[in-house]
Amino acid sequence: MSVRLGGNGLAKKYSSDEAPLRSEVFSTDQMKLHGKTLAASHQLNPGRPRDRLLTRLGENEAVRIGVRSQLTDAVQENRRLTPAGELLLDNFYLIEEQIRTAKRHLPKGYSAELPALKMGFPPS
Repeated sequence: MSVRLGGNGLAKKYSSDEAPLRSEVFSTDQMKLHGKTLAASHQLNPGRPRDRLLTRLGENEAVRIGVRSQLTDAVQENRRLTPAGELLLDNFYLIEEQIRTAKRHLPKGYSAELPALKMGFPPS
């Protein structure tokens, strides 16, 4: 993917080696329970993180555009998309709109004011 995205290394930097999820979608009640369980498992870092939100949004732009291009190519070649791919392609303009809004309205340093997890995602 990084070759297709200009070789800037961002795809590799932010991608995971984990296999894609293949389980069923949670019901509303299951999602609420899962959210509560997940939130209870987090430990907060006592300090504040550095401000990375706006920088990260900019870095991810190449990845987003590259993925959209790959999905568009797949559709033009009559290949099937995963539901997540369809959702991303159908709502790409909404995602871009939200990012523009964040860049325009969030002050620099905003994300540094938010709490940060001590260890990222809790261990399994």
